[in-house]
Order: sequence, then structure tokens, then C-alpha cells
Amino acid sequence: MEFASIKGFKDILPGETETWQRLEAAARRVFRPYGFKEIKPPILERTELFSRGIGLDTDIVAKEMYSFPDSKGNGMTLRPEATASVVRAYIQHKLYKLDPVQKLYTIGPMFRHERPQKGRFRQFHQINAEILGDPGPKSDADLIVMVMGLLSTLGLKGLSLQLNSLGCPQCRVQFKKTLNRYLAQKTDALCSDCRRRAETNPLRVFDCKVEACKEVVSEAPSILEFLDEDCRHHFRSLQEYLEDYKVPFILNHRLVRGLDYYNRTTFEIQTERLGSQNAVTGGGRYDGLVKILGGPDQPAIGFAMGIERLVELMEEDQEQESETPDLFVAGLGAKSERKVFNWVNELRQSGIWVDMVYAPKGLKAQMKQADRSGAKKVLIIGDNELEAGKGVLRDMTTKEQKDVPLDNLLETLKKEIG
Repeated sequence: MEFASIKGFKDILPGETETWQRLEAAARRVFRPYGFKEIKPPILERTELFSRGIGLDTDIVAKEMYSFPDSKGNGMTLRPEATASVVRAYIQHKLYKLDPVQKLYTIGPMFRHERPQKGRFRQFHQINAEILGDPGPKSDADLIVMVMGLLSTLGLKGLSLQLNSLGCPQCRVQFKKTLNRYLAQKTDALCSDCRRRAETNPLRVFDCKVEACKEVVSEAPSILEFLDEDCRHHFRSLQEYLEDYKVPFILNHRLVRGLDYYNRTTFEIQTERLGSQNAVTGGGRYDGLVKILGGPDQPAIGFAMGIERLVELMEEDQEQESETPDLFVAGLGAKSERKVFNWVNELRQSGIWVDMVYAPKGLKAQMKQADRSGAKKVLIIGDNELEAGKGVLRDMTTKEQKDVPLDNLLETLKKEIG
């Protein structure tokens, strides 16, 4: 039997991992000046955390979670998103007592059982950042400016910031009634899922990707017409902060998020280069979630960024250079092999990427191996070179060779490699 990866689960191979590392390093570098600290919650949580936090009527909870009972019959779920886990940790460890405003980010895998397609997998990876403890709108703008800065750092172009407000539970009551009346007149044009959503949670219809449903909601009433004064002021202030900082945005009254806990600010950063799945980043405010999950009544805002989609865009935009060793050391003879082993590892300890063969081989075979590795330079040391106190350093690009003294060899090689 030949084993292969499970459908929707992807191996990330050398040649790809370097792009992932650059992306994660850039995120950590951008987040640090904003005061964000990394948190690493577990990937397995109690099922109720997500059913209560995300909402029973969402597609994620109803259809997509990987859930199973443990040996005691408790429901367990591989996390389908990170925010609920971060909020659970925030409550459990009483982080709100350490500092009224907590800025946290996490990088890691999520799991959803949905149809795999380009840029979407059943195990996928996200970068999430959350600001807990501030009601906004300044923190909303700060988070958006930070994520736009990260995408700029990555060199991505052709992106648009879509902005909306979902209001608060109070000002959504009349909007839902109006939306229900509108959708009742369009039932025949809706997909079966949206017919159900129209009854249970009509805002979910805005999130449908079926073209017929998208046409229906394009003429639906706008939530922005139903905002109360506090929500209207919050949304107007957010726009002013973004305008002052010259961050362009598009108001999109059809923009909602796929989870029940969102309120007020919601945003997406979209690209036209990924087909129908065009969202690179999405987020919004979730002021009630901490209380729903048993914590104090603390406001919050956050975003999730899909790593697979970003990697795809980065690989399109940037010519990737495969990383290769700085040096290959060829040892010939028993004495030289032992010396080479020591020198190679001392160079590695100083941060230089050095390669060598393990099994004894002749010079021709080792030079072939050095060529395959892409090493920039090759140091040749045999027993004769040891006796003479000189090695041979070959530049693999120019093919030039020169003798290098074995006294102070490490310092000499560091200078040669730069």
C-alpha cells in the first residue's frame, strides 16, 4: 500500500517553506512595534467553545468542524478558527487583569471540512491578531493600518480595503425585520442554504458565494441606513482616522463576516487575482464574545489572514531564489575527514551554512554533490593538504581556485564567504 496525504491536507515542501518563513518573519517584525505579543493556544478545544462563540447557525459549526468525543464522551474539536481560542485563553488566565488592553497574535493551523479548491484546504494556516479591551474606533483604525502595512511589506499590490459596519444588536433589530421582508420576496432566487438562513439568521445571506444569491443581496437594504447614533459616530470616526492616514477604502454595505460574534466594524482586504475566493484578510469587532464565553464584558477587534493565499500571491509577485549552502567542504582521507567534521560544525555554529558528505567518497563524487547542492564555494582538504598546511578553495561560479592557509582557517573562511 502506498500512502498519500489526505484530501485537503497538503505537504509544504522545501522550496515552499522558505516563503512561509519570510511571511511569518515579516508578520512578527511588523507586529512588534505595535506592541503585539504572540500567544500559542492549543489546536484542540471543547466543541462548545466554538458552537457557543461562533454560532450554531453558521456553516462552520453546522457543517465544517472536525469534532469527535473523547474517552469520557466530551465533545472535542480541532479549532476551525483562532479567535475563540484566544478569547478562551484571555479569560482563563485573566490577562485583562495584567493590562486593560491586550494585543495578541497567533500563527498556526486551522481545520475545516469543506470542499478543497485553489488556495483553500481542510488544514489551512492563519495569522490572527486581536486587540482586547478597547472599544475603538481608534484601535479599529490601528489594526487596519497595521495589516495594510504588513501587506505592503510583503510587496503585494492590487489590493482593496472593503469597509462596513454591522451595527450593534439594538440597531440590527429593525434592519433584520426589513431584510426578512425583502428576502421573503426573493425566496425563489435563493439557494437552499440561503432559504434556511433567511429564516434563522438573514445576515448570513450576504456571505453566500452563489451568484444568484449575490445578485439578490446586491439590491438588499443597507445596514448603514439603520445604525443608531453611537454606531454611526463610531463608523464615521474610523473612516476619519483612515482618511487622515491616507488609507483608501471602499464602503461595502453587503460585507459581513461568516461568524455570529461580529458587530460594528467589519473589513476585508481583497484581490482580483484569486478568483471567487478573493479575500486575503478579513476581520472586525466582536465586543460581546468575551462575555458570551464567560469573561468580563470586554470589547475587542481582530483579523485573520490566510497564509496559503498570501504565499500564492507572494510567489506570483516575487522571483524566488532557492537558498543554497555558502560552502561545501570536501574531505579526502581518514585524517582530513575528522578535521573537516570539526571545522564544518564550528562554521555552522557561527551561522554559516556548510554542507559535506557523510560516507567516504572520492573528489569527483564530492564535487558532483557540491554542484548539486548549489554551494557557492568548495574547500578541498586531503591528507596531503593537511600535511602542507594549505587547503584549496574553489569558486563554483568563476571556477577559480586558490590556496588558503589552514592556520586560522575559520576566520579566513568567514572573510571569504562574507
